[in-house]
Amino acid sequence: MNKQTQQVEPSSDREFVVSRTFNAPRALVWQTWTDCAHLKHWWGPTGWTLPVCKLDFRPGGVWHYCMKGQMPDGSEMESWGRALYQEIVEPERIVYEDAFSDAEGNVAEGMPQMVITLIFEERNGQTNVISRTEFASAADLEAVIKMGMEEGLAQTWDRLAEHLARIQK
Repeated sequence: MNKQTQQVEPSSDREFVVSRTFNAPRALVWQTWTDCAHLKHWWGPTGWTLPVCKLDFRPGGVWHYCMKGQMPDGSEMESWGRALYQEIVEPERIVYEDAFSDAEGNVAEGMPQMVITLIFEERNGQTNVISRTEFASAADLEAVIKMGMEEGLAQTWDRLAEHLARIQK
């Protein structure tokens, strides 16, 4: 993680807050979060792909996706997710319920669920993104941190920065 550009902020025992400034205008950063044509290039940790991306970007709409990647032992893993959009204020804020799911989009029982609020702030041609993730309990937050959420998010946002640089050339 590039500590100069991504910051993990102190928060409650049920909340994980990260912010990062991207060298791109807010309208473009917004677009990369709201279109599968962009998401497939950067969503997921380094080396992972997004072979499934179905996005109905509207309040009440669902984003269903699958990330695929290699585990440290060399085995391949699929990680399915489902986001249910609660609020969209273009180009300022996206709020959604995020959950692990199966290939059909059913929420995975016993896995942590979270509410994510993304804030997009324009600053002199750059965009600061603040991601505020709230969990039902401190134990749920701890579980996803043990799964590698912090490192995975840093790698994902590194990939977003690279994608933004590529598409602005």
